[in-house]
Amino acid sequence: MKINAEVIARTALRLLDEVGLDGLTMRLVAKELDVKAPALYWHVKNKQELLDAMATLVMVEADEGLESPRLGVGWEEWLGDRAMRLRRTMLRHRDGARVVAGTNVSHPLVFRTIELTLRTLQDAGFSLADAVRAVPTIFHYTVGFTIEEQARLGETYAEGENPYSRERLAEMVDAGRYPLAAQMIDELLTPDTDAQFRHGLAAILTGVRVQRFGA
Repeated sequence: MKINAEVIARTALRLLDEVGLDGLTMRLVAKELDVKAPALYWHVKNKQELLDAMATLVMVEADEGLESPRLGVGWEEWLGDRAMRLRRTMLRHRDGARVVAGTNVSHPLVFRTIELTLRTLQDAGFSLADAVRAVPTIFHYTVGFTIEEQARLGETYAEGENPYSRERLAEMVDAGRYPLAAQMIDELLTPDTDAQFRHGLAAILTGVRVQRFGA
């Protein structure tokens, strides 16, 4: 197999599901590809460039096939659906959101998506400045929520060491002194993370609409 940055990144994503982000190394990727580690550096200079390439694959998968809103679909629904697409794609990979966070993605499809999103908001009556502020806000919420979601799933921790487990949190919170905090545990650890995500996303989209158009 001919090695290039995409082949390396796809191999790294497969390994990510096995070892997690903290266990992923250039040496491990090289071993999987049956080459010496220095051979990788012809294509990715360091682990950060590897993460950039991995994040590019995730973002391209999330945005592939994205088009302008269909007739009758408003900008809020369209932006919400796109955020859900990104979250679902990141969830397909262990630590997928941590991979995307803080990376430099410069694939043409990503720029096409940005252009499409800004035009959609402009068509809805946003100024370019307001649109530019709204887009990263939604993106950062989506990535941040998914980082926390994957952490709560325990994928990052060894068996029995997940600090988000119901048992550990219940031991930490004195329900007699902090009854509201104790009740929060059930909401925090609800298995319906889709509903949690949509609730927060709706709050952000409502805020964007009110800030731009008023109540």
